Amino acid sequence: MAKNIKISSTGKPHPYHIVRPSIWPLAASIVAGIFTMGMVLFMHDVKIGSINIGAKGVIIGALGILAVMFFWWKDVIYEAVVEKAHTPIAEIGMRYGMALFIASEVMFFVAFFWAYFDAGFFAGEVQQYARLAHTEGMWPPPQIETVPAFDLPFMMTMILLLSGCTVTWAHHAILEGHQKEAIQGLAASVALGFIFLCFQIYEYSHVAFGFKEGIYASTFYMATGFHGFHVLVGTIFLAVCLMRAKKGHFTKEKHFGFEAAAWYWHFVDVVWLFLFVAVYWWGGGEITAH
Repeated sequence: MAKNIKISSTGKPHPYHIVRPSIWPLAASIVAGIFTMGMVLFMHDVKIGSINIGAKGVIIGALGILAVMFFWWKDVIYEAVVEKAHTPIAEIGMRYGMALFIASEVMFFVAFFWAYFDAGFFAGEVQQYARLAHTEGMWPPPQIETVPAFDLPFMMTMILLLSGCTVTWAHHAILEGHQKEAIQGLAASVALGFIFLCFQIYEYSHVAFGFKEGIYASTFYMATGFHGFHVLVGTIFLAVCLMRAKKGHFTKEKHFGFEAAAWYWHFVDVVWLFLFVAVYWWGGGEITAH
């Protein structure tokens, strides 16, 4: 019976995700290795003559990673749109994969929040000598001039919440077959994401403390900066979806590429709400912790 099953190189007759051999997984491993090695050498300031080979490795690795991402995802879009290799069963696997990816991202932020709350709730921990010397048993530390929560951060919160609404608008437009409205919703979402990033850059340029100025500063920049990176990735994700929507790639029945971007964007929105309450509002001293 198995001999009668004909499977093409694209996997089209097969319900599962059977695709042509690809060079990109191997290429991704190589450039990721170059980038990692470059970072190690750069942090140890390894030089050959006057050339910092670590810095060269970081640049080459980063450019290689971006190139692999571009061509690999280009091939994935080709599989979906031209070869029709993404069957309903294959899409189930993609949904699980995206869900697990977002779950792994959640754990990143759990670690950052854990570090922030550990320092905040136990600012006066006598066994943490360096921490106690910096915080003087107070959170935020008395020498830290915090960012007012209901100033720029509140406006940034409204921008992200509005972008979540425009993404949902675009999703419903796709489900109802309204192509023009889907494009408008995606364009608005991309614009709002870009505006948020501009405000975050402005905020960082005016914050009164630097990254190395104690545990408050380090956890603040790590949590909000890592979120800002996710906003950048999400904005690029939505921009690609916008270009695909203009080309008519999304239909009522087939639009998981957009759904994955929408899931990611809503995840970014929710994380920011936690950051606003924990880091800016409570961590800014505007809520008295007992």
